[in-house]
Amino acid sequence: MITELNDRSRTIFRYIVDSYLAGAGPVGSRTISQQSGINLSPASIRNTMADLEDAGLLFAPHTSAGRIPTEIGLRLYVDGLMQIGALSKEEQTSIEATCSAAGRPVNEMLERTSSVLSGLSSCASLVIAPKTDEGIKQIQFVQLQPRKILAVLVLQNGLVENRVMDMDQDVPATSLIAAANYLNAKLKGKTIAEAETGIVQEIKNHETQLDIITQRLVEKGLAIPTDDRLEGRIIIRGQSRLLEDVRAIEDLERARALLGYLEEQQNMLGLLGSIDDAAGVQIFIGTENKIFDQSGWSLVISPYKNTEEKIIGAIGVIGPTRLNYDRIIPMVDFTSRVVSKLVDEL
Repeated sequence: MITELNDRSRTIFRYIVDSYLAGAGPVGSRTISQQSGINLSPASIRNTMADLEDAGLLFAPHTSAGRIPTEIGLRLYVDGLMQIGALSKEEQTSIEATCSAAGRPVNEMLERTSSVLSGLSSCASLVIAPKTDEGIKQIQFVQLQPRKILAVLVLQNGLVENRVMDMDQDVPATSLIAAANYLNAKLKGKTIAEAETGIVQEIKNHETQLDIITQRLVEKGLAIPTDDRLEGRIIIRGQSRLLEDVRAIEDLERARALLGYLEEQQNMLGLLGSIDDAAGVQIFIGTENKIFDQSGWSLVISPYKNTEEKIIGAIGVIGPTRLNYDRIIPMVDFTSRVVSKLVDEL
């Protein structure tokens, strides 16, 4: 459709979209004639705006108001007219330093990533943490109370999962150490499911040197539930920013509906399926997004990969359709590449 616009239409359309993204207000013909540097009368500009409206690229939010871009218009702008900016060296350094995984587990690094992205973008941010169907690197047992034990699972990809287990009798410190040593020797990078059959059979055949209490702790460890978080989870920061520029009751209701949707982890995990074939940054404007298909919101998201170039998670920014796309897009792209590199180093 871009090629179908003449120079006048393209110039006026671009000015309207740029003004809308900068100030979020409708743009009128008189404003364009006075401030844009376009040497046309308001009447000529109005005629061009009417043509753009007929083409579905602009609309008037109120009677006698100026024009703002439609979702189709924003898509046209993003795909063909927008000039992508560049992150400053300071922003790049801030992202790299904040996301640094040195001495931290992956989940903490991703928490920090989400926070810095929200801060720099002034929007809500999301990070889809990788699925944790990987082998266990190490397991430890810590006594919280006489019959309450914390199982700490360190996975091969660096993620850490904690589970609290209730025991039917007191567990001495020697049993905590013995059970952990035994499981660590048997797991060796396997998942619990992969190692469980052999371990259970060994205990059943009395082939271990473990005492009864330690055996019971091992059995409890094998029964650690795999809840939804092990299938990946969503880290969202800056939700309150979605309410900062609400100007009408209907906008408030849409914002509340979106906030409720973001709280449902399984809803957002569906995003990974929508970007599985994506080579880089993906932009969903308004109802284009099948995950939360509400008008008024946009999502800029990019996957990150492991050493095998497999997509294991994603990083994104959520905000109103008047996002500062030319700044947000390179920010999301750079952050996803930083995270991919950090994941490789673990």
